[in-house]
Parts: sequence; C-alpha cells; structure tokens
Amino acid sequence: MNYKAPSQCPICNDELKITRMSCSKCKTNLEGQFSGCKFCKLPKDQLEFIEVFIKSRGSIKDVEKELGISYPTVRNRLEGVIQALGYRIDKIRDDMEEDALLENTSEKRQEILRGLENGEISPQEAAEQLRKLGK
Repeated sequence: MNYKAPSQCPICNDELKITRMSCSKCKTNLEGQFSGCKFCKLPKDQLEFIEVFIKSRGSIKDVEKELGISYPTVRNRLEGVIQALGYRIDKIRDDMEEDALLENTSEKRQEILRGLENGEISPQEAAEQLRKLGK
C-alpha cells in the first residue's frame, strides 16, 4: 500500500524535503534533496475538488451538480485551492467574474435562440433581446 508523503514537519511545520527515492522494479536508489510538487502539498479534500473541477472542464455549474454544493461554495473552495498553491486571489477573482459573466451571457443567448426555434418568440423579439445582451 502506498501512503501520501507528508509535506510538513510534524514538529515545526516547516516543509519536508524528499531525500531518497527508489525504483521498485530495478531497485535503483536516488539520494539528495527533492521538492514535492505543489499539488502534493494539498490536503485530500482540495485534491478531490481539483479532480472534479478538471473533470467538469472548469464548469462551475457541473461542479455544483457533482458535489451537491452551491455556486458560492464552489467559488470559495476554488479560491482556497488557488491560495494554497501560492497565487494571489484578486487578479484571478477578476478573471473568474469576467468568465462567469461571459458564460451567463452565452447561456442567455442559447435560451433566446431556443425560444426562436420553438416558435415561442418572433425573429424581431429575438433580435431585440440579443441586442440588449450585447450592451
């Protein structure tokens, strides 16, 4: 059984370095000081969240559905992962808000086109609604 290597010292909480690695097939051993990857340092719940996020191709709605959590909770968990990886939140938050706005606009466009296709609205109404979205 393989266990996840700890990333912090249990005594002083400083970063632990990997000092020895070995190949189970050919028995080669390496010694030195190696750093673990950023993701290896994340707790299990954040790694599971990242896996769902990637599997969902970054769709917050799909993450909401799969994990059974709300939009704000998805955003908070994502921000937690971003901070844990050592990135600043403010720039990323602005980019995410812009992406959410674009996704929302795209969904509204699709709804308008579906309404037009189903005969629920006239071409003039669809054109007017699409113009309003563009503003």
